[in-house]
Amino acid sequence: MTPKAQPINFWTQEEAQLIGELASSDLGLSSEEAAFRQKKFGPNEVRESHRLSKLRILWNQLKSHLLWILIFAALVSLFLGEWVDATIIILILSGSVGIGYAREYKAQKAAAGLRSRLHTKAKVMRNHEVSSVDVREIVPGDIILLSAGNIVPADARILDSRDLFVNEAVLTGESFPVEKKVSILPLQLELSKRSNCLFLGTNVRAGTARCLVVKTGLDTTYGTIAQHLTLRPPETEFDRGIRRFGDFLTASMFILTILVFAGNIFLQRSPVESLLFSIALAVGLSPELLPAILNINLARGAQIMADRGVIVRNLNAIENLGSMTVLCTDKTGTLTEGVVELEGAYDVLGKTSENVLQLALTNANFQTGLANPLDEALLAKNSLDFSTSTKIGEVPYDFVRKRMSVIIRQDQKLSKIITKGAFTQVLDICSRLEDGVALDAKTRSQLTELFHKWTLNGIRVLAVASKSLEPKSSYGKADEIDLAFVGFLTFIDRPKDGASAAILALKNLGVSTKMISGDAENVAKYIAKVVGLDPSKTITGQQLDQLKDEALWHMAARTDVFAEVDPNQKERIILSLKKMGCVVGFLGDGVNDAPAMHAADTSISVEHAVEVAREVADFVLLEKNLDVIRQGIEEGRKTFANTLKYVLMTTSANLGNMLSMAIASLFLPFLPLLASQVLLNNFLSDLPAIGLANDNVDEDLVARPERWDMTFISRFMIAFGLLSSIFDFLTFGVLVWIFSANDILFRTGWFVESLLTELAVAFVIRTRRPIFKSQPGQVLVLISIFVAIVAWLIPFSPFATVMGFSPMPMRLLWTINLIVVTYLVAAEMAKALFYRYIGQATHSAY
Repeated sequence: MTPKAQPINFWTQEEAQLIGELASSDLGLSSEEAAFRQKKFGPNEVRESHRLSKLRILWNQLKSHLLWILIFAALVSLFLGEWVDATIIILILSGSVGIGYAREYKAQKAAAGLRSRLHTKAKVMRNHEVSSVDVREIVPGDIILLSAGNIVPADARILDSRDLFVNEAVLTGESFPVEKKVSILPLQLELSKRSNCLFLGTNVRAGTARCLVVKTGLDTTYGTIAQHLTLRPPETEFDRGIRRFGDFLTASMFILTILVFAGNIFLQRSPVESLLFSIALAVGLSPELLPAILNINLARGAQIMADRGVIVRNLNAIENLGSMTVLCTDKTGTLTEGVVELEGAYDVLGKTSENVLQLALTNANFQTGLANPLDEALLAKNSLDFSTSTKIGEVPYDFVRKRMSVIIRQDQKLSKIITKGAFTQVLDICSRLEDGVALDAKTRSQLTELFHKWTLNGIRVLAVASKSLEPKSSYGKADEIDLAFVGFLTFIDRPKDGASAAILALKNLGVSTKMISGDAENVAKYIAKVVGLDPSKTITGQQLDQLKDEALWHMAARTDVFAEVDPNQKERIILSLKKMGCVVGFLGDGVNDAPAMHAADTSISVEHAVEVAREVADFVLLEKNLDVIRQGIEEGRKTFANTLKYVLMTTSANLGNMLSMAIASLFLPFLPLLASQVLLNNFLSDLPAIGLANDNVDEDLVARPERWDMTFISRFMIAFGLLSSIFDFLTFGVLVWIFSANDILFRTGWFVESLLTELAVAFVIRTRRPIFKSQPGQVLVLISIFVAIVAWLIPFSPFATVMGFSPMPMRLLWTINLIVVTYLVAAEMAKALFYRYIGQATHSAY
């Protein structure tokens, strides 16, 4: 009997029903049936279901319109014989495509990281006996046997268990190992509360279990995560901005080419010469050095971040980090220390008690049953000498009693039973307090109130009780009666020092912080309150499942804490925030965080995280500290600001120059510039932008999130492009009417003027402040001076004739310099007006 499919909601079904559907018998499968099922369901491994070929990945990198613009520019340059320009553009293209290719390939490496976590062998019932088989051979219907230290090899339902504790931190983020036992559970239950199930990739901390395999391979919860990691990541804010910018330039270039070519044909100019000129104008509009400028800016940012303890795995993510408006983070190890500690030992009045601590330490020291992190945290505080105590009995922990007891004799005196366990179960066996006062209803209510006060603050609470016993040959559960309630033990994963200050600093930078945790609601709320988040704005995984996508879109942005969520829910939260226009970062370190990290605009992990989390991450922190992220955000914003400076400088100046030449070509008896001169002008004017990577950035550009805003860019481009055109036409008039320039002198004069104005306006555009209140970077200044000198010398160089230029009268050169200075003053005035009346009306990160 082979099942048609792997069951869904298997935590809700009776064991007998599941066995009947999957195995027919609780003695396991035969070798023949297992082999047949493996052919049907495939091997039990998490592998890429949609592996991308290298050619497919390469093609994905070439879909950008901006890249096609640059390819077009390279072809035009080759056609015109501009070998230097063509070579530079081709090198830029190669670097840009190479970075994108490496970025996408990381998804396959992340899936390989998941596979490497699996153990190679597992104990399985085959042919009515226990066999050791490769985990890849496990199939639905197998009966597997697990014990402490085993990694769970598939999603399974527990048939029998004894003292079973499982660490599910990689899937849920829960700091403590959780109890697992046989039970039937309701349908609407988040993953962290499915106590009758085991999940692939988790590990058994203590106890034993016999389980029925229900799901294998990619159908498991772990496998679902692996499938997500092989998919192409959702478009990030940076990628979206570049794509929109490319679309905008493509449309502008196409329109400009058609109009200029049609106009010149109408004037009966040479079709070939008109076409080349039109294409050169269109290419001149494109910022062909943008990928190079981006890479220079990003590489510098990566180096600075590395010096601060942040390894940058994806350069483009630096700008996404600067644009981030929401940081989502797990709790354990980020907002908390990630280590369970004894918070205190208290008497029945809630006061610190050394006696309670001593009794608890004695219990933890002598118990030999289930190992657990609470006893480990207790013993870490141990300062007692147990040499005078002798253990004479023990009542081990079990899941019904939820407590354990040891019986000791001290200094040959009367025996004493010391019991430690869950508050309710310990209170049930107590009849009095340590001082002999009876435990009446009022006293029990007061103790219960203390217990709830701690638990509501996210603190794990155990109770301690004891009494004297007469010596006898053996002890058992019957001795756990009529005990004296002594006090409480409290445990906590402490909030990390500086977490609240870092969250406040992020808030001041315009970045809101949200906690997304698999931990219990009360624990998450308590930590949120301590670190400065609003615990009243909390959604649990169960509540989240009841929300439709549209409702979650709106609630996610208003929620500070998400508790008891599973990996798929984390991803859904990230996508909801992005749907509402947020730029989302995610900080995580477990397998359970991988889908959310994959979906975020930028993902962050830590050096000691599981391998798959590091592989998915854009950034790896050498120290899990939110303040390091704050520094990274500031550096990302500086990088973005310098990149946007180049876009605004180049597009506005290029638009003005190209528009001026397009219009002038319709009225002059010759072309204003030759195609090769247009490309040379564009190349020289871009050179100073290399210095932008080291340019100083004004504080106000780091104080808020930065984003691509095409409305702002287009308005800026038009405003300053038109201003540039006005001075171009002024230059045209001077050349034609005052200096009676022929075609060669006209092209020489205007080439020098347009190049100098582009250099000058860069210092205006690089800051929103008055030009004299913002100091430019030294490299930008030096390169600009160098290019200005080249512009002045070109007409007088030995190569002037080859390039189509001629020497200019000195009076014309001084006139052009005067026009440039006047333009600089006008641009500064226009900038002030633009940011006062136009820029403010546009949502702009710049």
